[in-house]
Amino acid sequence: MSGSLSTGSIPPATQPALPAHLPPRSATEITAEIQSLEFRFGIDGAYVLGRAAEIAAEARAAGEQALHLWARLLEANMLRRTGELATAAAICSEVNAWAQHHQHRPLLARSHQQLSIVHDNLGDIAAGLEHAVRAVEALDDDATPRARGTILLRLADVLASGGSIEAARTRYGHAEQVSITGHDDEMRLVVLNNLAYAEHLSGNNEQAWTAIQRLRAVTEADGGELSPDALDTMAMIQIGLGRYAEAARIALGNVEAYESSGLDDADGLAEFLLTLAIAQRHLGDTTAAQDSLDRCAALCDVRELAGVGVRVLQEQAELHAATGDTGRAFTVYKRFHEAERELHSQQRDAQARARHAVFETAEARREAERFREQARRDPLTGLPNRRHVDENLPALLADGGPVVVALVDLDHFKRVNDLCSHEIGDRVLVVVAELLARDCGAGFAARLGGEEFLLVLAGCGASEALPILERFRRSVQEYRWQPLTGNLPVTVSVGATVAGPGDTQAVVLAAADKLLYDAKHGGRNRCVMSA
Repeated sequence: MSGSLSTGSIPPATQPALPAHLPPRSATEITAEIQSLEFRFGIDGAYVLGRAAEIAAEARAAGEQALHLWARLLEANMLRRTGELATAAAICSEVNAWAQHHQHRPLLARSHQQLSIVHDNLGDIAAGLEHAVRAVEALDDDATPRARGTILLRLADVLASGGSIEAARTRYGHAEQVSITGHDDEMRLVVLNNLAYAEHLSGNNEQAWTAIQRLRAVTEADGGELSPDALDTMAMIQIGLGRYAEAARIALGNVEAYESSGLDDADGLAEFLLTLAIAQRHLGDTTAAQDSLDRCAALCDVRELAGVGVRVLQEQAELHAATGDTGRAFTVYKRFHEAERELHSQQRDAQARARHAVFETAEARREAERFREQARRDPLTGLPNRRHVDENLPALLADGGPVVVALVDLDHFKRVNDLCSHEIGDRVLVVVAELLARDCGAGFAARLGGEEFLLVLAGCGASEALPILERFRRSVQEYRWQPLTGNLPVTVSVGATVAGPGDTQAVVLAAADKLLYDAKHGGRNRCVMSA
């Protein structure tokens, strides 16, 4: 369903491991096996992972460093697919640094391609695009058609992920032409499936339908049948086109075929059941939709499919709403937002681990300052975070110049989250952060957590700082919030203190916090400053 590029292997029976008693293989033989395992679209990850490790050890023993690293890249790709993003990131960065130093173009192209996927998984589309472009630039004339097509496809995929669908169409066209020239129908099917899915996600369901019909024609001309992923993409496009009965028929057939195949891939089956539930809801068959959704939820619980599970909650809220049970719909929708936040938190933890792994490589060390800055920035608002405050405020206070420290808290912010949604709440925080950052002058603004912010005004006494704080308070009060919060107002309370000689960070923050308390209990939407 995802339409993402799948690299896998041929089955173990076709590529058995070499017995230990056989003589050492040549570099040409090792190269041939690596090429047989990479850029495959049918997956046997456990086999490829084990075999890649064996080949890497074999190449290292033979003194073939480039082949050793090539096999390590293959290993990293499998590790990434199993969720070990940090390990995969470290391997890819290590290979990329070696390839740059030795100007090894094939490894440079492959490592950039893998790093593009890693950064895409980390949610860093800009870095993903940069590595995808570098991968294309590193391609040489000796690259195999499959390698060239796969790297071009990566560029198309990351452009589509970043919302540049027109540019992505051009690159999908390039990748498809490579597959046609190379008589690689398997590659062409993946390109068309990814194109169809990208068009669907962009809301271009008519173009998506054209792509999926081309995919069907190529498949049938080759005497094959559409893959379960392609069928799921087709069903989603049918839903987008309002063809709910056809979508339900395709999705149900996909579920039945999958269950009868005996495959043990709950992730795939859960995706297919979710698609079926959505189609059934649109048809008004809420009983069948609930049954499909219950089966999907059970799989998510057993297999800990957190990502699919979050979307199940979203669909459950839609289903309750469709049956007129608005109370339960609202309750489940709140659970959906809570689960979504928890999932994002887990993803951020995984991203932090992966970024740390990349940080320790040669390439990442050259970017150490950029990563250091990221660690001191609040990911939602872009403002400095508490770590930045702890590292910079003490020195600012110790300089001896006049400093005003103000704590800012949004009034009744819980109502925004509860009545408008946490997504709207996040957007409100971003706007407040932008308004606050305008007035920091020689100091800085920071987000301490939740709805609490800090404004540090350097070179200011009370008389200069109060007009600045009042201007900020009014800018929040007078901002055009209605498109976001409707009739719900957004205001802030501010407690500010002038730092005295020898005051520490703890002292000034405690003083500002007391004044913030006074502002809150004095009626809110006001500034209270020490004399």
